[in-house]
Amino acid sequence: MYIQELKRANCNELQKISVETFYDTFADQNTEKNMQDYLAIGYKLEKLTQELENKNSFFYFVRDNEDEIMGYLKLNVNDAQSEDDFENALEIERIYIRKAFQKQGLGKILYNIALNKATQLGKDCIWLGVWEFNPNAQAFYQHLGFEFVGSHTFKMGDDSQTDLIMIKNI
Repeated sequence: MYIQELKRANCNELQKISVETFYDTFADQNTEKNMQDYLAIGYKLEKLTQELENKNSFFYFVRDNEDEIMGYLKLNVNDAQSEDDFENALEIERIYIRKAFQKQGLGKILYNIALNKATQLGKDCIWLGVWEFNPNAQAFYQHLGFEFVGSHTFKMGDDSQTDLIMIKNI
């Protein structure tokens, strides 16, 4: 297993893994139309290319020894963060693991990359949003020392959903 920091050339792979993992994670709790509407906008190549080129966003793949992508991580700092409520902070925007590789400790590995990046950049805290109906992710982050501090709205197609904001001081 190894970690790869992504560049623009990885955009097609990023789109494929993003669509697959988001769909697998949330399709059962959302309408097909809302899923397809969100995926068409949230993970279009132009948008992902802009995100990859943003100097304040960082993407990483975790790959197995056969070079298969097992999961990925997206981090944001400064003006790339999805909320501007946190000063001197790093946002974990996405930790997604493909179904075949879940429950193998990859989430913790990706979290440690985030922690190392936050420390390297001199950040005071790490924060993230987690869907209110995703108790497994909430428990994972609580186990890592994150605490609930608020919420924000996440648009899934025409459905307004609530993400719980969690933060960890470092």
